[in-house]
Amino acid sequence: MKFDLSRALVPLRSWLPVRRPREVEVLPPRPGAGAWDSTVAPPEDGKFGLVRQETYLRDTDQVKRYLPDILGRALARIWIDPFFRDRFAADPIGTMAEYNVFLPRGIQVEFETEGVTRPRIVVYEARAHGPRRRLLYLQLVMKAGT
Repeated sequence: MKFDLSRALVPLRSWLPVRRPREVEVLPPRPGAGAWDSTVAPPEDGKFGLVRQETYLRDTDQVKRYLPDILGRALARIWIDPFFRDRFAADPIGTMAEYNVFLPRGIQVEFETEGVTRPRIVVYEARAHGPRRRLLYLQLVMKAGT
């Protein structure tokens, strides 16, 4: 039996490219973002991108509809790729932009590791009047059954 893995969140280990030692590029921080570790590698050539083409989410409805799938891929990659995890933790929106995912103004993405057993991605909508509103959150859950 053959399985279609083209839409899998995490590629099979045997499909991952062999990590070759390479010179580490020192990346400058993005304006308005915290500085990230200079050992973070630049994005690969798109083999394990978050989307197949440039994706512009224009409003809150599109964010609720499409962003969970995109962030699910990001969260799965965070578990297996420490370079991606460090970059995403430092600047989630900038990292997604580097992987061709662009969010509307007023959308905030936070990567939480403090006080939780597994990393979590939380998406908020900033409001002109009043506190920000949580739109969604993602967290990988390990589940086994018989």
